[in-house]
Amino acid sequence: MIFCLEDEDSSRELMVYTLGVAGFQAKGFSNAEDFWRAMTETKPQLILLDIMLPGEDGVSILKRLKDSPVTSGIPVIMATAKGNEYDKVMALDMGADDYLSKPFGMMEMVSRIKAVLRRTERHDAKSVLRHRDITMDTARHAVYIGEEKVILTLKEYDMLRLFMENIGIVFTRDQLLSAVWEENYPIETRTVDVHIGTLRTKLGPCGDAIQTVRGVGYRME
Repeated sequence: MIFCLEDEDSSRELMVYTLGVAGFQAKGFSNAEDFWRAMTETKPQLILLDIMLPGEDGVSILKRLKDSPVTSGIPVIMATAKGNEYDKVMALDMGADDYLSKPFGMMEMVSRIKAVLRRTERHDAKSVLRHRDITMDTARHAVYIGEEKVILTLKEYDMLRLFMENIGIVFTRDQLLSAVWEENYPIETRTVDVHIGTLRTKLGPCGDAIQTVRGVGYRME
């Protein structure tokens, strides 16, 4: 799934249509609010992000994406004003994987997307996390206990990945909220406890790998 964040309706519709013809699934968003809402439900393969947006602009969105351990690995291609070298340099310095200068051709867009995905998929192919009988294939967004696939929600998956990438590190409930949920998301720390409980249940015999550190939070040991 590719997310296209572009406020100009005709451009956004053409981008989504072209990506569909090229064999990709794509969703378009005209503003940051709708984009962030969709991000809580689906983690895209790649994000096409316009710098000039109403409300929260592309630079702010890119910073939030790269500051979060959950979304920092999602490749981002920025759409910048033609000839504005400052925007390009700033986007790349902040972690963007590539940029497109407006106006750009649809074939160039598809070519850039394929190139970025090839690079990131080569990296992700090495990103198989293992702990005890738990295997997490981040390239395929899949989790297994032994040979059996485990179906997790997006939040459960993001939380498990955080633990598996940081074995032995203790996370407070507030840290888990900040990493897995949006920083200003209107939820309580009790939500973390509920998700830990369902995650442990789904991990079956490996559920006890997620330990409670009394008075502090949780860790995978």
